[in-house]
Amino acid sequence: MTVTTDTHELEVWIDHDLCTGDGICAQYAPDVFELDVDGVAYVKAEAGGELRTGPEARVPVPADLVLAVIDSAKECPGECIRVRRTADLVEVAGPGANE
Repeated sequence: MTVTTDTHELEVWIDHDLCTGDGICAQYAPDVFELDVDGVAYVKAEAGGELRTGPEARVPVPADLVLAVIDSAKECPGECIRVRRTADLVEVAGPGANE
């Protein structure tokens, strides 16, 4: 599946029940993902920002990190990262995407 990165705003979130704590996401996009002391990855709205910990915590994907966030979702062993377009709520990466 080809993802157009210049015309759609995206948001990302993590299904914490599926997170295996491998940290691949934080390696790909450390400005968006971070492992917490509980060993689970969380999203953050900005580099050095506060972690979003709620089960529905979503953050916008910065334009310069779209490919890194999508790669994170594709490479995640827990298949817990979900990325969708905000305009139509279609998932473009993660377990709910039609890849």
